[in-house]
Amino acid sequence: MISYMRIVILAGLAGSGLMLPSVVLAADAPGAEKTALASLEKLYANQPEAKTLGEQAKAILVFPNVFKAGFLGGAHYGEGVLFQNGQAMGRYRSVAGSFGLQAGVQIFGYAMFLMNDQALEYLDRSDGWEIGIGPSIVVVDTGMGKALTSTTLRKDVYAFIFNQQGFMAGAGIQGSKITKIK
Repeated sequence: MISYMRIVILAGLAGSGLMLPSVVLAADAPGAEKTALASLEKLYANQPEAKTLGEQAKAILVFPNVFKAGFLGGAHYGEGVLFQNGQAMGRYRSVAGSFGLQAGVQIFGYAMFLMNDQALEYLDRSDGWEIGIGPSIVVVDTGMGKALTSTTLRKDVYAFIFNQQGFMAGAGIQGSKITKIK
């Protein structure tokens, strides 16, 4: 039996499919790497604190275009690239489901700065990284970003959300999973 939440998610994604830009869909590896790298450079230009983190991170996982849609129930999907020492080391997908008071359609990007070996090892050895279960993650906002220094960096992963387009409002519970594309 199909649950109410699945129907809402499928309807939202199907109904907004015309708005889904081709960059969100699976791209070839070189195209995905170029898009992710260009997004990271734009993030660095707009938020210099991200560049400081990038210089100290063991690896950076960049999801340049994540598509999110929802009405009560929602979902998001995006593909990204893991960079280590300036080289692309693999492609990943981010999938999330949510439920709560929410409505809208949005495209955004996010970059996760993996600051230590433990965070990178967890990503490599786990069967998908579920936010809230693995290493500690801090979402950096503009005010917090200005306070980050090499001595205040104490968490496993720092995340920046950028290039938000569209409208998504609400509050809810979300579960997210990041897995390697083979």
